[in-house]
Amino acid sequence: MNKLKLVIVGHVDHGKSTLVGRILHETGALPEGKVEAVRAMSEKRGMPFEWAFVIDSMQAERDQGITIDTTQIRFKTAARDYLLIDAPGHKQFLKNMVSGAAGADAVVLVVDAHEGVQDQTRRHAYLLRLLGIRRIMVAVNKMDLAGYREERYQEVRKEVAAYLRSIGVNAIDITFLPIAAREGANIRSRSSAMPWYEGPTLLEALDAVPQPAAASDLPLRLTVQDVYKFDERRIIAGRIESGHLHVGDTLLFSPINATARVASIESWNAEQPAKAGVGQSVGITLDEDIFVERGHVASHSHSAPVVTNVFRASLFWLGRTALVPGAQYRLRRGAAETPAVIERIDRVVDTNTLASGPGDKIEWNGVAEVTVRTRACSPSITTPTTRSPGASCWSTATRSSAAAPPAPRITPTSGAIPRPRAPTCSTSATAWHPRTAPG
Repeated sequence: MNKLKLVIVGHVDHGKSTLVGRILHETGALPEGKVEAVRAMSEKRGMPFEWAFVIDSMQAERDQGITIDTTQIRFKTAARDYLLIDAPGHKQFLKNMVSGAAGADAVVLVVDAHEGVQDQTRRHAYLLRLLGIRRIMVAVNKMDLAGYREERYQEVRKEVAAYLRSIGVNAIDITFLPIAAREGANIRSRSSAMPWYEGPTLLEALDAVPQPAAASDLPLRLTVQDVYKFDERRIIAGRIESGHLHVGDTLLFSPINATARVASIESWNAEQPAKAGVGQSVGITLDEDIFVERGHVASHSHSAPVVTNVFRASLFWLGRTALVPGAQYRLRRGAAETPAVIERIDRVVDTNTLASGPGDKIEWNGVAEVTVRTRACSPSITTPTTRSPGASCWSTATRSSAAAPPAPRITPTSGAIPRPRAPTCSTSATAWHPRTAPG
């Protein structure tokens, strides 16, 4: 059965965890006795039954009524399996939200019908757009507190639609629906309290989301982790990020632009396989000795990645210390790290107003378009697709163990759409994130 990765986001206290708990209950995903345990927990705190306690497992989360870390839970409907990611809404934990949402295929944006669109609503929507997530379901929650009034639902809908349109989300990719998560209204079955709503329930809307292309159907990207010497064999070890390879395939290794044929796929104490696919960590041998090292990327020659030492990216900065042009950072690409310099900040974006302009630094939780130059040429390891060019990367600042002043590390998700040519080092190429549609 197919699986869809789904992330639920929204402003703090708009009911994300309550919605997750209700979905798990409606789909029969809760273990036996869980509802009774949550009921006892709620009574102990002298409060109404709280569905959020189903997944707010940490004591601090239950006491403060907020989600701190991301939670991944599986559930299924008759149509397919789901991996559900509950992401925190508080600004302090925005890094956790980005980490949890980075691999999602679709998103449920929860908006409180009473409060309407808030700062974190806009910021989450913008960051999800930055990450390239196209399919968005806007759940206007707590309709019970708004008296189930259609007028209030339409007001919130228009406000959210205007913002999503302003950041380039296509109307065809958005589904709006009114819900009351605590009451289970319009989650699995339609609510009699909202007879004016004739659209799908939340679970019906989720099942209607098209299944994304499987990574196995995309061009081969194998990131080299290390090279080992066993007897007379040089075994190249790495993980297949997308695509598949067979014994006899001719591989091109970037950025060295060297080719060799796969002589064998090694296996420990078992028969050697003839092929390997996405998600597998493998060891291969080649029919000739070429120089390959940690950080190189193997692909088929007809779908090679672009190799460049200059690229533009839309960047979300998670470092506590501001990012500034001219400073040196360490850019991590798969298993490799290379020195990198922010050549310039092209523009800084205000995620609330969408106003943009020049800037001389990027503060914590800031969004900007930048130009990055690396010391050495680097190939893209991002799984390519046929989507239109856009740009995206997220970044973190960490401390170095060296005695010299620490250099923050940039961990990009940006990559390049492959071209049918051998990779060569470019000084003016732009590395594009293939998931992001044009804005």
